[in-house]
Amino acid sequence: MIKRTLYFSNPAYLNLKDRQLQIDLPHLKTLGTEESIKLVPIEDIGVIILDNQQITITHASIAALLENKVAVITCDKSHHPTGMLLPLDGHDTQSERFRYQIDASLPLKKQLWQQTVQAKILNQAAVLFERGIACENMIHWAKAVRSGDPDNYEGRAAAYYWRNVFPKKLDFFRGRDGDPPNNLLNYGYAILRAIVARALVSSGLLPTLGIHHRNKYNAYCLADDIMEPYRPFIDKIVLKIIDNGENFLELNTAIKSQLLSIASIDVSFEKGTSPLMVGLQYTTASLAKCYEGTIRKINYPIIKDFDAKRIGYLKSTDDTQISYAAEKTTKYESKKSTDEPELPF
Repeated sequence: MIKRTLYFSNPAYLNLKDRQLQIDLPHLKTLGTEESIKLVPIEDIGVIILDNQQITITHASIAALLENKVAVITCDKSHHPTGMLLPLDGHDTQSERFRYQIDASLPLKKQLWQQTVQAKILNQAAVLFERGIACENMIHWAKAVRSGDPDNYEGRAAAYYWRNVFPKKLDFFRGRDGDPPNNLLNYGYAILRAIVARALVSSGLLPTLGIHHRNKYNAYCLADDIMEPYRPFIDKIVLKIIDNGENFLELNTAIKSQLLSIASIDVSFEKGTSPLMVGLQYTTASLAKCYEGTIRKINYPIIKDFDAKRIGYLKSTDDTQISYAAEKTTKYESKKSTDEPELPF
């Protein structure tokens, strides 16, 4: 079942009643109780965004939400996500999975990062392809990515992608503090990061210990790793907003609603299609199995199924035994680690 994303931009009082989240909206009291008080089953919720400084939530509500693996996101006065609450106990065999994750070898993590970068570049190429922009070089780069991405094809692809994906009239430059539509991308990525972190915890993994990101100040290194191939799905929503001629200079309620829909959009895998929030469970569950050694391929979504023979991606990541010999004989350059919601009530 698809979990709901609840977004609160107005003053609200949230408390627990009969295992349901009771939502009291003062600004709707003049319309009567039926409009101002709502009940939502806790088990139906996946993510909650608290985006108003006059929201009150009871401790019982927080405890019940975390018990049901709900990600609770808080926003600052500028309406940007600033914090996140996640459950400590997310899986039945969590201790065992922590151990597998901690003991993961460097060669394994490098190969997992190779798959991640390949999937990200291919999805970026698919976004360009859908917009009629040349992407053969992106496909070539995806094929050329080696274990650990020592040649930094991720960076090359990103430079080309951001230079071409938006209309030329925007003169777009990607940066967290850059001009719009960077504000839309930042907001969308923050929501996506929370959904990824929730999925990782539900699979019994530590969102902090990454396979590539390793900034000591970053509490969500693994979430930042796994969200990479999912970023283009946010990009597509932002591009649609721009193509529709909407005013993207400010994050208004209408734009936030579209970005918050990321959890329920359909994403395609090799064996079928599912909502993104459900698909992320496939991805994080496959990652846990990679750590255990039972499989060696992360199950990432694909936007467009380019010719596998031409790309070499599927062939290079088939379920065969990992070759560690190549890892021992290949030198890798050191690189700096990089760090970079359903309708509102």
